Amino acid sequence: MKQVDPTKAILTKEEVISILKKEMPYLKEHFNVSEIALFGSYARDEADIKSDIDILVTYSKTPGMISFMKLENYLTDLFGVKVDLVLKNALRPNIGKSVLNEAMYA
Repeated sequence: MKQVDPTKAILTKEEVISILKKEMPYLKEHFNVSEIALFGSYARDEADIKSDIDILVTYSKTPGMISFMKLENYLTDLFGVKVDLVLKNALRPNIGKSVLNEAMYA
């Protein structure tokens, strides 16, 4: 588990979206990402020092587990914060609606 750095500033949702937008060409080329969005505590401006970044992703080609984990690790390294990656097509109906309602697309 990644250590929490109490001196590190929490990214704003605008900063996270901006970074995702800048990275999108790379994500498309190297990970086959077709769509990416922020949701959860960062999207609601409720993130604290212990929060992870929740990211919803859609692929143009179905990824294998290794590719999925590589993307999650890449984004964690990029943000310096643990990323929880969720496949859009794997959302359960009961929580999927709320996730989609708060999703902020890059």
